[in-house]
Amino acid sequence: MENRMSNALALNEQVVLVTGGARGLGAAISRAFLREGARVVVNYRNSREAALAIEQQAAGRALAVQADVTDPDAVAAMVATAQAHFGSAVTTVVNNALVDFAFDGDARPQGEIIAWERFERQFEGSVRAALNTLKAAVPGMRTQGNGRVINIGTNLVQNPVVPYHDYTASKAALMSLTRTMAADLGPDGITVNMVSGGLLRTTDASAATPEAVFDLIAQATPLRRVTTPEEFADAVLFFASPWARAITGQNLVVDGGLVKD
Repeated sequence: MENRMSNALALNEQVVLVTGGARGLGAAISRAFLREGARVVVNYRNSREAALAIEQQAAGRALAVQADVTDPDAVAAMVATAQAHFGSAVTTVVNNALVDFAFDGDARPQGEIIAWERFERQFEGSVRAALNTLKAAVPGMRTQGNGRVINIGTNLVQNPVVPYHDYTASKAALMSLTRTMAADLGPDGITVNMVSGGLLRTTDASAATPEAVFDLIAQATPLRRVTTPEEFADAVLFFASPWARAITGQNLVVDGGLVKD
């Protein structure tokens, strides 16, 4: 087991799957890994042009693959396509995809009227999708004796300043899955961690947020500014890197110091 942990791959040796990797935060994560020399599978559901733009910018190190991550067969086919294309198993999975959600506090359904179907949709996009990618990628990780799984969470679990009931509940469940999977996969040299952000300036999901809300959040942070997708992506790189080889089952909040947990 000690050898497995010491065999952690450098970033430029990794084959990274980023779900929802063509837009917003996902695009920032995809580009961050590409900047460090990794090979990246840019998963998308509908954003074909954006995914192909990243592929074309990366000189053969990026591969755009369409798949609905809530469909286990589509995810298995995507992982197989990546291995065939790069000649190597997926080493790192970033579960970033977000199912049809906008951070608009005025438009959110309040607790007494929210429909259970909204919870189901977010649980499908967060928990089921992460389970699908794990099931597809872990056999290859296990064969090579190490791997990285990084789940994208939210600081709303610790600080529900805006009560997005469905989204926050799904991310809390994903945090639980992060910790249980870390215990299950640790003996195989596979780490499972979460990076949780606050409101990011700016992604497709946060574009609906009024500017005044960004300003209020900025003033509440020690850094006096709102975190960018690029800054958040750097924290994802840390968990994928050899420097994080002894860290698993953890949740790192990256929000400029807003939440202290």
